[in-house]
Amino acid sequence: MRYLPHTSEDIKSMLQVVGAESIDDLFSTIPDDCISKDDLQLPDALTEWELDSHMSALSGAMAVSPDYRVFMGAGSYEHYIPASVFFLLGRSEFVTSYTPYQPEVSQGTLQAIYEYQTLAARLLGMEVATASHYDGATALAESLLMAVRISKKRKVAVSSLIHPLYRKVVRTYFEPTGYQVLELPYLENGLTDLAGLDEVDDLAAVAVQSPNFFGCIENLKEAGEKIHNKDALSITCFTEALSYGLLKNPGSQGADIVCGEGQSLGIPRSFGGPALGMLAGRKKYMRSLPGRLVGQTKDLDGKRGFVLTLATREQHIRREKATSNICTNNSLCALSAAIYMASVGGTGIKKLAELNHDKAEYLKQELKKAGFKISFESPTFNEFVVEFPAGFDSVYDRLLEKKIVAGLPLAEYYPELTGHYLLCTTETMSKNDMDVLVREVKL
Repeated sequence: MRYLPHTSEDIKSMLQVVGAESIDDLFSTIPDDCISKDDLQLPDALTEWELDSHMSALSGAMAVSPDYRVFMGAGSYEHYIPASVFFLLGRSEFVTSYTPYQPEVSQGTLQAIYEYQTLAARLLGMEVATASHYDGATALAESLLMAVRISKKRKVAVSSLIHPLYRKVVRTYFEPTGYQVLELPYLENGLTDLAGLDEVDDLAAVAVQSPNFFGCIENLKEAGEKIHNKDALSITCFTEALSYGLLKNPGSQGADIVCGEGQSLGIPRSFGGPALGMLAGRKKYMRSLPGRLVGQTKDLDGKRGFVLTLATREQHIRREKATSNICTNNSLCALSAAIYMASVGGTGIKKLAELNHDKAEYLKQELKKAGFKISFESPTFNEFVVEFPAGFDSVYDRLLEKKIVAGLPLAEYYPELTGHYLLCTTETMSKNDMDVLVREVKL
């Protein structure tokens, strides 16, 4: 699309309408000491073809190239994406994520959201799912706020094994609300310690991640029973949606609300974004769900149609009655996830999950044989924590020079785990890649 600037006549006409003499008058409310008077230090202009060449050169100089072996997950995972996803996603009917403010004439957009809701609900084992959440972190924060609205209680508890950045977002959301956020410690086996719940009153909900940040698989059924005994809502969080191709889904384990990150479902990592926040719940909590909900109906002629059944954001209803102030529409990312799930299918998702699990187990066992300690003995999915000897930082740097990223150092997030690294494998990692890692860390 070409850039078509306003002509001087256009600008003059618009200024007359708003009663301003110049463009500078539009910024007259900005204090003078906040306005830069210097010219922008910009390079000389390039032709379109020169700019294309320049951008190609910059992209070739990026630190992460296809040559890198990246054994890092921690909430963002590298997966193969079927060509069907990008082909369909790039069609002109879909290549916008804008909100359908006139839903009755946006049947394609509504159907895409409806299909996503259906597939997401099946994957997570829940009765209803919504779209329009930024990422897994905001979906978790919205879930906890939803639980507070439902229960009318003032405390929520989150496992310390929920992604550290998710917990930061929760604290940001809850800081001005007056509600209390408690953090539950973890046990030596890498699972959440729920024993402290017995001493907590006025508890609205408890959030547990599975697989958790250490990659360990939590016992969601047992956790849900303890949480329900406290008359609180059980919230299951996740960062790796594909894990439920192999693990029992949260709905079957008694979860009331399920939330997490859907990036693994057909969305490339792209240096950290965009992401897809997934949020689903029991039907009885449907009216407390944030976001929008698309339903299926029939028109006057009996033909199938789709309608915006619930829209509880402040863009659709009065702000004071809104369940959420999230103003984006993640329909494009949701559509990507829907196409991915439909392309891969239930059998394919199961096989992918098994492959992810088995490859991680192979790497784990090879590192054990090489003499390294696996920090937690609980079953894991596609990532796990390994303890390397003192001085491994220099080895880590040496591996980076060889284009190998040997996991995520955990000390920044868990100071007690200095020298521990979170490693991840997916179906994109070959046996040779893993053997090279084991060989190099032993040197």
